[in-house]
Amino acid sequence: MTFPIENPALQRALVARGYTEPTSVQLAVLEHDAEDRDLLVSAQTGSGKTVAYGLAFASTILGAEERFPPAGAPLVLVIAPTRELAIQVHGELTWLYAQAGGRVVSCVGGMDAREEARALNAGAHIVVGTPGRLQDHINRKRLNLAAIQVVVLDEADEMLDLGFKDELEFILNAAPTSRRTLLFSATIAKDIAALARQYQQDALRIDTVARNQPHADIEYRAVRISGHEIELGLVNLLRFYEARGTLVFCATREAVRRLQGSLLERGFDAVALSGELSQNERNNALQSLRDGRARVCIATDVAARGLDLPDLDLVIHADLPTNKATLLHRSGRTGRAGRKGMCILLVPNSKRRRAEMLLTSANINAAWADPPTAEDIRALDQERLLSDPSLTEAPLPEDIALAQQLLARQSSESIATALIRLYRARLPSPEEISVQYQPPAAAIRPARTGERVAHERAPRENVPFEKREDGAAMTWFRASVGRKNNADPKWLIPLICRMGGITKAEIGVIRIFDKETKFEITQAAAERFQAATHAAANADMVIEASSPPGAGPARDLGPRPGKAKPARPARPERPANAKPNEQERRRKNKILKPR
Repeated sequence: MTFPIENPALQRALVARGYTEPTSVQLAVLEHDAEDRDLLVSAQTGSGKTVAYGLAFASTILGAEERFPPAGAPLVLVIAPTRELAIQVHGELTWLYAQAGGRVVSCVGGMDAREEARALNAGAHIVVGTPGRLQDHINRKRLNLAAIQVVVLDEADEMLDLGFKDELEFILNAAPTSRRTLLFSATIAKDIAALARQYQQDALRIDTVARNQPHADIEYRAVRISGHEIELGLVNLLRFYEARGTLVFCATREAVRRLQGSLLERGFDAVALSGELSQNERNNALQSLRDGRARVCIATDVAARGLDLPDLDLVIHADLPTNKATLLHRSGRTGRAGRKGMCILLVPNSKRRRAEMLLTSANINAAWADPPTAEDIRALDQERLLSDPSLTEAPLPEDIALAQQLLARQSSESIATALIRLYRARLPSPEEISVQYQPPAAAIRPARTGERVAHERAPRENVPFEKREDGAAMTWFRASVGRKNNADPKWLIPLICRMGGITKAEIGVIRIFDKETKFEITQAAAERFQAATHAAANADMVIEASSPPGAGPARDLGPRPGKAKPARPARPERPANAKPNEQERRRKNKILKPR
């Protein structure tokens, strides 16, 4: 199916760009019913929205003409929530309208406002910008909206989430009321619907998002990991998949800085993307990904919307998203425009339940697995070396001559060994990582409403302090909760397993006292357990290494029996003729003596 457009300049631009078949949203906005009308569109990320609305307003600003008249006051205003999305939209509309002689100007926060003012003064057909910078240009009389025929709100839900409601209302009120208003959003929430009612007239509602369906071109995986091994797990994932482009999401700017520095030290070509960087730094980071100089980008949620990186095959959530919308928008950076992609969530033991609820709310069926081990990666490296294209490419004459000289001086085994060393030298070393315990399927299934989840108890046999009956050496730990905190093995054991990334079988004796609980962990798991509980710091319960408790019953789980109070000594009898003391006089007269 071809694009149903009549303008030859736009047809040539689409063909030159390799667009042969329209996406669902592009086809919907080009229907006869949508022509010259306000549009309220919900479309999935990566569905080609920018080209869709670029084609949708062509009939309004070009009509039957093949080329624009000389540029003057802008005819179209496109508003985007982030700098990166605005710059991307500017690039898309530039090539789309290039053969029609269209002049597109961007007005983006963080860029030189004086240079933008000169570009606006020279004339433009289309202006693309962020709300704050556009409002500033309007206030300074640099941007004249008198000739505006179309206003586009791209990612309108994100603009409201970022607090741009006042700026949007200012801009929309400044534009002519006779304009077309095209509103594009991933979801049509109440605030978006209210904005549409206020600023659109007889808008056509177009919904191309499949309700409660995740992106079909993205494969989701959830990786179990100890809290203290998040970084090690990320390294192994990057080494295992060797994606052409990877986007790693963190929750904070500090985490972005730390993770980028760690990956650079290990030999990865990594760049950072966060709100604290200047616009030039952010542009350079994105360009490094696009041209292949960098293969990993560590980013905050500033990169969760609007970025279109053609070779982005993998998205990793180093920190879990806060909600379903963030999960879908982060993940939507891959699997765009018909390409396949993979999304991986790194799930610490203490946040497994939260991850399950998040995936369920997004209707995502993720495959759970452990992170790849160093052995897995080394085995894969061998396969990649044996199938490296450089071994099968036709050699150049000068290469053959050099190879013959090498064979004359060295044996074939020595040359092959040197090749292996060179191949390994360019690869970051994989990390040794602990394999996580996988609970049975019944344990990881979310509980239904009203259903109680039974937890298996630890063995209760009376075992010595140093070794169990199976001969496993044990190490003692203490938790800062006891009887006064209603400590009970029913909830203590699952909590210890989650925080420490261990199984119930690795727990030995448990003793609950008034203010603390002491328990045993197998020595084989003790170091891993201590590191995991330290990383998963819990303000309500501190776990630390401890000495064995003193002598006493092997398991002190029941309530402490009450102690008999000593009998009060008998009060000596007073003589019958003794004078009453002060207390007796006050009691008799019922008068309290003032202090």
